[in-house]
Amino acid sequence: MSLLLGLQPVTTDLYLPALPGMRSDLGASMVQAQLTLTALLLAFGLSQLVWGPLSDRFGRRPILLVGMGLYVLSSVVCTMVPSMDALIVWRTVQGVAMGAGVVCARALLRDLYKPVEGTRVMSKGLTGLGVIACVSAPLGGLLSGWFGWRIALLALAVFGAITLGLLVWRFEETLAERNPDALRGSDLVRTWWTVARHPTFVAYSALAASSYGGLFTFLAASSFVFIQVFGYSTASYGLAMFSMSLAYIAGTFWCRHILPKVGIKRAVGLASFFTLSGVALMTVLAYAGVGRVWYGGWAVMVPLYLFMIGHGVHQPCSQSGAVGPFPQTAGAASALNGFLMMVSAFATGAWLGKSLDGTVFALVHGMAFWGVCIALTGWTLVKRHG
Repeated sequence: MSLLLGLQPVTTDLYLPALPGMRSDLGASMVQAQLTLTALLLAFGLSQLVWGPLSDRFGRRPILLVGMGLYVLSSVVCTMVPSMDALIVWRTVQGVAMGAGVVCARALLRDLYKPVEGTRVMSKGLTGLGVIACVSAPLGGLLSGWFGWRIALLALAVFGAITLGLLVWRFEETLAERNPDALRGSDLVRTWWTVARHPTFVAYSALAASSYGGLFTFLAASSFVFIQVFGYSTASYGLAMFSMSLAYIAGTFWCRHILPKVGIKRAVGLASFFTLSGVALMTVLAYAGVGRVWYGGWAVMVPLYLFMIGHGVHQPCSQSGAVGPFPQTAGAASALNGFLMMVSAFATGAWLGKSLDGTVFALVHGMAFWGVCIALTGWTLVKRHG
C-alpha cells in the first residue's frame, strides 16, 4: 500500500526541484511548466473513474500490473522528450497509469478491513507515503543539481519498476467476488449516483479534496517561491520538502494515537485547528512583510508544519471514510473520491499558473483558501455525517 500510495508524492515531489531548470532548458513559459503538473493530475483524476470500475470487474491484481507497466514505460519516455509539449503529453500518460495504482490501493483497503480499522491501516500506509515523500524531494534536488532534470525523472522509472516487480512477485488478489456488471453503463451510472449522494461520502470527499488542494498549492508553488524568491539551492529546497514530510509523518502517527480515544469525527475536528492555525499564521507573517526578507522561508515553513500535521490526520480519515459505506463497489467509490481530489488540484494549478508573480502571496492566498475550506468541512459536514 505504501508503494502504491507513494506513486503520488514520488511523481510530484521528486520532480519539483527539477521544474525551474526544466523550464529554462526547454524554453517553456510558466503556464507550460505548471501544465506538466496539472495535466498529470487531471489525467490521474479522470483515469480513476475508469480504473475503479475495471478493478471491480476484473480484480485488483490485473489492473495493477497493467497500470504499473504503463507507468514505467511513460517514465522512461519522459526522460527523452525534445520539448515541453512532448513532456506534457507523456506526463499525462504517466498520470493515467498512476491512477491504477492509487485507486486499487484505496479499494483493497476496503476489501480487507472494516471502516474504522481501515482508517488506522490507511494511516500506516500513509506513514509509508510520508517516508517516500521525505526521500523524494531531497533526492530530486540532488539528482537535478548534479546530473540535470532528465536523470531526476529517470528515478521515477526506477521506482515504478521496483513496485511492478514486487506486485508480480508477492501481490495476491484481494477482491473476494468480482462484479460482472461493474462496467455495464446503466449500472455504472447508478453506482456513481448512489455513491455521490451518500452523505458520508460527500463529507469525507469534501475533506479529502480540500486537504489535497492545500497540499497541491504548496507542491505547485513551492519550488518557484523557495528557489526564485528566497534564493534556495535545489538541494536546500529538497531539505525543506524533507522537513515538511516529517511533519506529515508526525501527523499520521498522531492520527493513529488519537483515533481509538476520540473517534474519527473528533480527530478530524482537532486536526482542523492545526490546519486553520497554520494558514492564519502564514497569512499574518506574509502581510507583516516577514516573507520579503532573507529569513522569509521560515515564515512559510513553520506555518506549513502545522498544516502538514493536520494533513496527516485528514488524509487517512477522509480516504478510508469515503469508501467505508461501499464494500461491494469500493473501486468505484475510491475512483470518484480520487477524481474529486484531482479536480481541486487541477483548478489550483490553473489558478497558480496565472497568479505566481515572484512573491509569496499566490502561495499564501491559495493555502488560506483551502485551510478555511478544510476547517469548515471538518466542523460541519464531517461532524454531522462522518
